[in-house]
Amino acid sequence: MIRSRFGAFTPARIVAGDHDLSGRNVIVTGGASGIGVETARALAGAGADVMLAVRDRVAGERVASEINQSIGADRVLAGTLDLASLGSVGSFVDAWGDQPLDILINNAGVMATPLLHTAEDLELQIGTNHFGHFVLTMGLTRALLNAAEDDRTARVVQLSSIGHRRSDIHWDDPHYRTRPYDKWEAYGQSKTANALFAVGFNARFEEHGITANAVMPGGIMTPLQRYLPKEEMVAMGWMDAEGNVREGFKTTEQGASTSVWAAVGEELEGIGGLYLEDCKEAGPWTKEDPVHGVMPHALDPESAERLWALSEETTGVKL
Repeated sequence: MIRSRFGAFTPARIVAGDHDLSGRNVIVTGGASGIGVETARALAGAGADVMLAVRDRVAGERVASEINQSIGADRVLAGTLDLASLGSVGSFVDAWGDQPLDILINNAGVMATPLLHTAEDLELQIGTNHFGHFVLTMGLTRALLNAAEDDRTARVVQLSSIGHRRSDIHWDDPHYRTRPYDKWEAYGQSKTANALFAVGFNARFEEHGITANAVMPGGIMTPLQRYLPKEEMVAMGWMDAEGNVREGFKTTEQGASTSVWAAVGEELEGIGGLYLEDCKEAGPWTKEDPVHGVMPHALDPESAERLWALSEETTGVKL
């Protein structure tokens, strides 16, 4: 098991602090809110040039300006990316071009939404969390290879979740065309897909100098919970009736730490296809500790290949 010297509640800036990322290019999707902000701040603070890929360009530019002020340097920019529209994804990829990309952090996501659909009529959670990021990553593969060819390893970081335990992928009907919709099951299969994509991508590109790992950031209160009423979060034990978050939840900066470690940790040099949590490789999931660990279906190589084929068929994007 791969471990770092950091723990579950280490701030992201500490994880990044010993690294000199000068001259490195980073993209963080969903970088205008939640842990995306702190992921970008930590990496930019270590010298990286960071692009916030965001739906709301105004919010992204505001966050970029705030981070630049906080680190005392102009290293963060914002670009428009709507992962629920493959046309928007294509435009972002075109705008990036072939400039080397050292680190791609697929951080953006939606959770427990009502039954909604993307511009391409895909169920919103798997459509945004997985298929949008699949098309983005495939479109940026040349940029990642250009960084790897420059005698350095490029890395892809896939944000998954312990929510993957709620569902494997429903291969026959991932978009709920015929079966009843369950928002948590839909979220679970999208997070399983995120982990499996890291397995599949790493298998194809590790030998070319690009690694990919999945990350469980931990429990954090962020805009990701926008679709959840307070009553439901109280019922799940995430907070009390007064709105106080339960012990064990992380701050946004602590929640960004495993993403940052996945992006820069020397322990992970040349290593991919893993599921990481609390700045270490996760062990197997158990009923005794249901909020940690990884289930076998999220790392299964055969499922990763099946997902790759489904993703190519669904999006029309192929190697």
